[in-house]
Amino acid sequence: MLVPASPLTDAYARLTKAYPGLTVTESSPRDPAHRGAGWTTAAGLAQGGSAMDAFLAWDEAQVLRDYGHQARPDVIASFGLHRYTWPACLLITVPWFTLRRVPRFPVTHVSYDRSTPGAMRLAVRTTTFACLPDDPAAALPGARVVPDEEALRAEVRAAAAEHLEPVLAGFGPRMRRRGRALWGMATDEVVEGLWYVAHLLGEEARAQRELELLLPGATKPYVGSAAFRELTGPDGESLPTRDRASCCMFYTVRPEDTCATCPRTCDAERVSRLLTAAS
Repeated sequence: MLVPASPLTDAYARLTKAYPGLTVTESSPRDPAHRGAGWTTAAGLAQGGSAMDAFLAWDEAQVLRDYGHQARPDVIASFGLHRYTWPACLLITVPWFTLRRVPRFPVTHVSYDRSTPGAMRLAVRTTTFACLPDDPAAALPGARVVPDEEALRAEVRAAAAEHLEPVLAGFGPRMRRRGRALWGMATDEVVEGLWYVAHLLGEEARAQRELELLLPGATKPYVGSAAFRELTGPDGESLPTRDRASCCMFYTVRPEDTCATCPRTCDAERVSRLLTAAS
């Protein structure tokens, strides 16, 4: 049974309007997780095993199809982790950013489908959420009122960690990374997902300020800060960038290419790419 509206529905509608490649379906807390053709449960990824094998087979086939050669198994796992955690983090950060509401989604409450080319679908079971005292939703079932903005930011950090920790544990044995390195990847997904969506919403500058407050550094288990900084173009343009806490390993597939926010990418190259994107 689909829920016609929830305290999060407006946030997910804005997300899909800005980024049509991602849709979120909300279900009743009593409904089972989405399963079947194309769907992967977050709980299945956390367990590893056959669910993880099937999930990563998609990434392995994509790399072979698009780049003409196979990637190392740990690189495939890194790609798969990124492709799950990037949209999964938006389930938490977008309602916080747009509505000041922070849902809790244990892995048993989220399913993911990327079987349609160019599209991602997430299905969630909405139960509890945190909000501020003046939020009209504060009186709704499942609301947990917190006193102020910093307490709400703590809820974002806790909610993302609650969801990501078992997922990272499921991916860990497939990768060469453990502990701090995996949480570095998680930190990057929290920041870069919202940063990208906020740009589409026309609120990039606000997102940078909010993310700097969310992740100022020393907020374990996250690694480092939001790490935004400004570069200057040849005509004095202000060009925002950030330094990732982790590497997505794409350079192992295309050695000549690195991500624009990768620590391997020098500032001159970043300026060139940002100017090209802006034009």
